[in-house]
Amino acid sequence: MEFELYTLQNGIRIAHKRTDSPVAYCCLMVNTGSRDELDHEHGLAHFIEHVIFKGTKKRKAFHIMSRMEDVGGDLNAYTAKEETAIHATFLKQDFTRAIELLADIMFNSSFPEKELRREKEVIVDEINSYHDSPAELIFDDFEELIFPNHPFGRNILGTKKQLKKFNRKHIIDFMGRTYNTDQMVFCSIGDIPFSRIVKLSEKHFGSVQPNPRNYQRPPITEYIPQNKTVKKSTYQSHCIVGTTAYDLHNPKRIAMHLANNILGGPGMNSRLNLALRERHGLAYNVESSYTPYSDTGIFTIYFGTDKADTDKAVEIILQELDMLRNKRMGILQLSKAKKQLIGQLAIGAESGENLMISTAKSILVYERPDNLINVFKLIEQITSLEIMEVANEILNQNRLSTLIFK
Repeated sequence: MEFELYTLQNGIRIAHKRTDSPVAYCCLMVNTGSRDELDHEHGLAHFIEHVIFKGTKKRKAFHIMSRMEDVGGDLNAYTAKEETAIHATFLKQDFTRAIELLADIMFNSSFPEKELRREKEVIVDEINSYHDSPAELIFDDFEELIFPNHPFGRNILGTKKQLKKFNRKHIIDFMGRTYNTDQMVFCSIGDIPFSRIVKLSEKHFGSVQPNPRNYQRPPITEYIPQNKTVKKSTYQSHCIVGTTAYDLHNPKRIAMHLANNILGGPGMNSRLNLALRERHGLAYNVESSYTPYSDTGIFTIYFGTDKADTDKAVEIILQELDMLRNKRMGILQLSKAKKQLIGQLAIGAESGENLMISTAKSILVYERPDNLINVFKLIEQITSLEIMEVANEILNQNRLSTLIFK
């Protein structure tokens, strides 16, 4: 069964897929993330994701935490560059409990000052843990390198100095400006009739006052390739080679996803893994990723290696990129690559939580749910010439930036 859709009068959109599983999922996603922060708000979107669980007009923090856990369920949230989501997993008979809790958290949070002070210390520990993990920190630093002086380039966690300044007024102002009802999607999956979903949505979300978005996100600045080496007291060198890439509305993004999977996807047979690890023994872990956003995208290749082997590893990576740009893939080789990507997407969609999150994002971006069958057809239509085309447009050495922790 496909997702069924409904829109409340205040603009909040509802999407539901009925399944026969005893387990159900729901999330409330808003098209707001760290890139929506003003300069003095750096880290505020993530801070709100933490403190939104710390009390409402009728619940204290303990009661929020216990509400789903008492019935074996799970409640969580995340903040990204362009969206924030609260989501829950539970048994289908507890759906009413879940939707009421999400509505209470999103629209009735009280943000007690005592809880704000305590949670700041938690986030300071989170920031410190990132600084202790160069393999994670380097991704944030790379985005800052290629998107300088832009909210998109700032890390999501913020800084300790800015974090200490946040108070309840900052939160209320930010949510009032960016948590717009026409930018919200409630998405659910489970063995619940759609008519009941609509009724409960009207009850818990329908009374929320309309708050349409009336601002534009700052445009992405011109990309200028950068190369930077940072001295770190680490056993390994950590390196990212990457660039900006196609956005979510570019039709070439599907071919870019396939090219990325060929280069350094999760399979052990990716070209970069075979070249760096299997043939030369230079890296335990090498991976590439392509993440499209509303008006830009990011492609990265990450690896860790012995400091003495850094230059050699980069050289091998550039050779693999050149091969993808200049050597046309054979019919059998391309067919295998397509089947691999289709299989990965199909398996990923079997996770109710993954499917729910991706569907909510699709509605925010495209005004409709993703249809996997259509996505598979688009993948099947990709030609070897298209792979070469995107590789030459995006993976050209003149466009690449490099960040090395050494």
